[in-house]
Amino acid sequence: MSENLNIAHCLKEEAARQPRNRAVIFKSGYDCDGNPAYVHYTFEQLDKRSDYLAWGMKRQGLTAGMKTLLMIRPSLDFYALVFALFKLGAVPVMIDPGMGWPGFLNCVTQVAPEGFIGIPAAQLLRLFCSKPFATVKVNITLGRNSLLGGCPVCKLQGIEAPFEVHCPQPGETAAVLFTSGSTGPAKGVTYTHDIFNTQLKILRSEYGISPGEMDLACFPLFSLFTVGLGACAVIPQIDPTHPALATPLEIIEPIQHLGITYSFGSPTLWDRVSRYCVSHKIKLPGLKRIIMAGSPVPGRVHEALLTHVLDEDAETFTPYGATESLPVANFKGSEMLAETRSATDKGAGMCVGKPLAINQVRIIKITDEPIAAWDDTLVLPTGEIGEICVKGPVVTREYYKRPDATALAKIQDGDDIWHRIGDLGYFDEKGRLWFCGRKAHRVETGGVTLHSVRCEALFNVEPGVRRSALVGVGKRPNQTPVIIIEPEPDSFNKLASDEKRFLEIASQNPMTAPIKHVLFHRSFPVDVRHNAKINREQLAKWAEELVKP
Repeated sequence: MSENLNIAHCLKEEAARQPRNRAVIFKSGYDCDGNPAYVHYTFEQLDKRSDYLAWGMKRQGLTAGMKTLLMIRPSLDFYALVFALFKLGAVPVMIDPGMGWPGFLNCVTQVAPEGFIGIPAAQLLRLFCSKPFATVKVNITLGRNSLLGGCPVCKLQGIEAPFEVHCPQPGETAAVLFTSGSTGPAKGVTYTHDIFNTQLKILRSEYGISPGEMDLACFPLFSLFTVGLGACAVIPQIDPTHPALATPLEIIEPIQHLGITYSFGSPTLWDRVSRYCVSHKIKLPGLKRIIMAGSPVPGRVHEALLTHVLDEDAETFTPYGATESLPVANFKGSEMLAETRSATDKGAGMCVGKPLAINQVRIIKITDEPIAAWDDTLVLPTGEIGEICVKGPVVTREYYKRPDATALAKIQDGDDIWHRIGDLGYFDEKGRLWFCGRKAHRVETGGVTLHSVRCEALFNVEPGVRRSALVGVGKRPNQTPVIIIEPEPDSFNKLASDEKRFLEIASQNPMTAPIKHVLFHRSFPVDVRHNAKINREQLAKWAEELVKP
């Protein structure tokens, strides 16, 4: 890839380098014999299709810098439309609708989009809740008619000619990507073209992704990088907003039929698929890398994949970071199983590997207050738990139109910015970073601080426990710590009748000794993006009704 700043340039380059190779594959159904049937765009077709759409959207009035809200599902034209926006220099805006419509509409109001591209259901939402969409000037629909408003994509008046890709200025906004809202109101993160360019280079160097490879694209946004790297994105038939509900065969089938070489997806998704594969004795040959992010990945998932499902030379990876700074560090599943899993199970936290060379990572004193300027006296020594901060070329500088949130999460350091990730952790003697839980999820009681990930690990290893959650009832620093257990479905009655067992586990470790209350919950609320992050805030409200401080 040449040194340019717009990811759409990468598509142009790949179309010239490998015009007839497939760029995007989409399952269209089954043939008469029950075999899966697929449609695709080659790199040349995708480039020409996005050129045509860029011309058509320009004629509709869409121009460089216009914030354009996308409410479309993964499809061939998802990629064509997004690359068309980048070619125009427009600014794609992506918000998770799974956060609930009130929160979603608040995000729309905050970003004030000037362009809107939506499926018919999204157009219906725009009509019924018109106020947040009042700023929209250019409206495009993926429907075949305009009864609900918007110019249908199929009727865009494009031109069959190359479209000159917008060349951004350094620091120019490329996209606004909203956080999942799993630990507070969702916030728009301002991404620049420079950051996207850096992330492409990291993906190539860290994972060795090269032209000719095939990505099972379980997270559509990540797969835009796949195309930019010259690999092929295969779109599985799953709802990307609910990966935990994915049918395992919809993941297994394209791997077996199309020669998938790597995949990025939620830990919950791969937990579900690995369990299915193990129980049905299914192997996935040719799949060389599985990249999982969004929440800590349990050791059992790495073990199942590496021991029972993948080839001997395959690897699992867990990149660590946040929407505001990704990736910060990277860790191999094989290293985790060999060197850190035992410590994790005993409450040391979750090791996320060494920081990438391009990043500076520090642990600072825990505070909920803003920090205006960086000071080296904030930094804690090796082994001490504090808030994880990162500085580097993948760090975003601000939240879109949220100066209050920016002040809480960013620290000025000359011309540079440190991002306070909001995670608590520490460095070990080998320079590896350990994650102990979210700062917002710490529980303070009797002068002691309990960290969610560290405490929960002691309960997660018990037979029949799917996962657990530490919550605090009341206000810091006088909270009542409660451990909530989500049993495996077939173990609920057995575990729920054995409260004393879990209280005994808590009493045997100084780290969990303050826990005097155990509750059992059939199904934890989780984040909408990866279906993996436990919504401890919601669980804490539930616990308040059952436990009195």
